[in-house]
Formats: sequence, structure tokens, C-alpha cells
Amino acid sequence: MEETPLQPELESSAVQRDVGRFGARATHTGDAPLRRYLDVRAATVELCAPLTPEDHVAQSMPDASPAKWHLAHTSWFFEEFVLARAAADYRPYCAPFRYLFNSYYNTVGAMHCRAARGMLTRPTVAEVMAYRRAIDERIASLLEGGGLPDGLDAVLILGLEHERQHQELLLTDIKHLFSLNPLRPAYRERSHPQPRRAAPLRLLAFEGGVIPIGHDGDGFCFDNELPRHRVLLSPFRLANRPVTNGEYLEFVRAGGYEDPRLWLADGWALARREGWQRPIYWSRSLEEEFTLTGMRQLEPDTPLCHVSGYEADAFARWAGARLPTEFEWERAAGDIAPTGNFLERREWHPRASGASPAAERPLQMFGDVWEWTQSAYSPYPGYSPAPGALGEYNGKFMINQLVLRGGSCATPAAHIRASYRNFFPPAARWQFSGVRLAGDGA
Repeated sequence: MEETPLQPELESSAVQRDVGRFGARATHTGDAPLRRYLDVRAATVELCAPLTPEDHVAQSMPDASPAKWHLAHTSWFFEEFVLARAAADYRPYCAPFRYLFNSYYNTVGAMHCRAARGMLTRPTVAEVMAYRRAIDERIASLLEGGGLPDGLDAVLILGLEHERQHQELLLTDIKHLFSLNPLRPAYRERSHPQPRRAAPLRLLAFEGGVIPIGHDGDGFCFDNELPRHRVLLSPFRLANRPVTNGEYLEFVRAGGYEDPRLWLADGWALARREGWQRPIYWSRSLEEEFTLTGMRQLEPDTPLCHVSGYEADAFARWAGARLPTEFEWERAAGDIAPTGNFLERREWHPRASGASPAAERPLQMFGDVWEWTQSAYSPYPGYSPAPGALGEYNGKFMINQLVLRGGSCATPAAHIRASYRNFFPPAARWQFSGVRLAGDGA
């Protein structure tokens, strides 16, 4: 496409201010920056390999985005926040892309309506892929030609973590899109891992006290994980594993969706209005669920997935428990290594714990399913968003959302850590989100 001159709107000094909170702890952890960049970018393209051109364009609902848009927007991020800021005379790949593929950065300028992204039949998938290649070549030229100007190395790392977020979103959006097709197409062929049983459910006791919360140490973190601070916790109990399909099935069959006493008011009104009777991907017969490998038998020992915060809270009440706070969750995660069933495992579906019932530490704290907490997504004491456009990344969403912890089977493994704070409105059901029960007292 013909290049059109476009001067970056933000001065380099603003770039320095923008990245301060993101870059304070950012390091390359020993990897060559270009190799790391290309690996992340290639992983996104690989996730789209099973898709047809038609699959790339469709948008299943306003909260989801077409695969083509994900491919373009992640490239736009590097062009807007790295390339355009690295040189005062930067010429954009295609000036209209700055409008088409901006997501929510009002400081950058106007943007195409989110709910109408599926109407963008042009540029074509091939043109978007050409755009990706061009941006990759320009980033490579910068990194091989002496590196990035001061401050932009941290923005590059932020861009890679941003792209990893979109890798998971891409899979969740494809799954929702395919679920609406009467043919129930499979995104990929199903593997057949060795079946496992879930460990017996029990609540583990944790002492209270004043504990540190938030990111600590080297390595990247988002600004919403800072500042590290202390909170006072009472003694609490946390389930040794996530809730399973079989346990939630009991709730459904017991009339859990018909009992307003179990539901928060907003959740009850929404469930009535939209006719919720079961998790979003379960069949009417309650015998099957839709997955990225198509329809499969509902496995009772597999962690429950794709429920809203309202459903999670209602189930916890029915079970005589509650959802944990995000601070209880982080305290329980303790020094547990963030390993588990992540995106790279290529199952993209939760797996049963398969662990000994004698385990004294929580199982599956990382991977398999994001775990709803009862904590509102709000700033930590002393938090303030970075100035400039990148200050819009997290801070302006700190209202009307709940925090989720732990990562899922669609989360890249390198992207997660104990202090990571995911957030969604409590009505969101299409994410890989599940439930871990909690209670008071030790």
C-alpha cells in the first residue's frame, strides 16, 4: 500500500513519561530482543493457521473481534508506539490503519466502532498479513541497526505482552464464533490425553496476617500490579482445586438458575433477560459441551469453564462457600511456580487435576481456567496511570470489573505470574473462566 506521511503526535519526552511505570522492572531476561519479538509474532500467526479467510473476518458479538482485526491491531500497536516514536520523520505503512486498528486509545485519535469491526471486509486478510510483515521488517531494522531510542525498549516489551494477551483473546473469540455455527466446526483436531480424575474437593486452611501484595523482583509487570503494598488478611480457607463440571452440574440440576436467593441482583436480572440455564457452551441435554475441537462429551472431572462472575458467585453461595478475594488468592499462590496447562500445551481445554488427595498445597493455581474473585478491579494504594496514551492501557478500566487470577489453558505460559491481575465485567461468559471456592476461618 502507498505510504502517506503522518507525523507522530507525541513528543519523545512524553514517551519517556509514558513508559515509566511499565518499564521500571522490564528486562529482556537474557533473550535477544529481535528473537523474542519474532517468536511472539510468529506464534500469533500460527494460531490463525487453521482458519479460512472467511473465519478471519466474522465478528460474533460486540465484545469479540475478528481474527483479522487481532492480527492488524497488534501490528498497529508496534507501529504507533514504537516505530512512529523512534523517528520524527516516520512514514506510516498506510495512514487509514491508524483509525481502523486503534482499539481504545482516545489520546491517539479517533477509531472505528468496536461493534462494527466485522464489517471491515477490506483490507483483506492478505493485505493485513503484508502489513504484519512490513512492521516486522521495520522493527527488525531498528533492532539490528543499533537498537531503540531510550525508553522504547520497555514499550517493545509491553507490546509483546500486549500481543500475548491477544493470542488468548483470539482463541476465545474464535471459539465463540464457531459455537454459533450450526455445523459446530472444530478449530483443530482433538488430541486424546490420558484421562485423569479430579482430586477430592476440600478446603485448605491459611493463616491471616499482614502480607505483601503485588509484583516484586525483576521482569516485566503491568502497571496495575504495582505498587507493591501490604494488606491485612483474616484466616481463610481455599479449595485445593477448581470446581469441576460434575459439581456445577449438580447446581444446574438442583435448580440453581431458578433460585433468586443465590444470585446478585444484577446477575439475576441478566440471567432472566438472556435466559441463562447452564454455562454458555453446554448443550441443552447437559451431556456435551462445545470446545475448540468441536462438541465433546461433558467430562465431570474437568474444571468448569466459561462461566460469568455472576454464575461463579451463585454457585459458591449454593455450595455454602464464597469466592476468594484476589489477595487471598495471591497469598495462597505463595511460592508455587506458575506452571500448568497453558497455551503452548496445545490442548486449549482444561484438564482434571489428577493429583493425590493428600496434597497440602492448592492444585492448578496456574493454567486451565482463570479464577473469578470477589474483588473489584481497583487501583492499588499509590497507583496512578502513566501520562500519555499508554496510560489508557489499564487505569481507565478500573470500574465495574472483577479481578480474575491464575491464567488459563489459552494463556501463554511466559505471560503469567502470581501477581497478574486479569479483569472482566462479571457478565462475561466467553472467557476461559472458572471457580475456586473459599471460606472464612482457618
